[in-house]
Amino acid sequence: MKIVLNGSEREVPDAVTVADLVGAVSETDAEGRGVAVAVGAEVVPRSQWGARELAEGEHVEVLGAIQGG
Repeated sequence: MKIVLNGSEREVPDAVTVADLVGAVSETDAEGRGVAVAVGAEVVPRSQWGARELAEGEHVEVLGAIQGG
C-alpha cells in the first residue's frame, strides 16, 4: 500500500504499524527515543505505536530530535 511519509509517497507492506515504520526509517534505539510520530495531524503516543496500523493514503511524519545550540 502507499502512504505519504514526510511529504514523499512511499510503498509499505499492508498492516504496517507505526512501530514497524519507525524501525525501518529511524536511526534510533529500539524504543524510538528521540522520535515523534504524527499520523494525519495527530501525534501518536509511543505507547500506541505497536497497535496503530497505517491505512492506504495516510500522511505520516516521523521527526527526530536534534541536539545543538
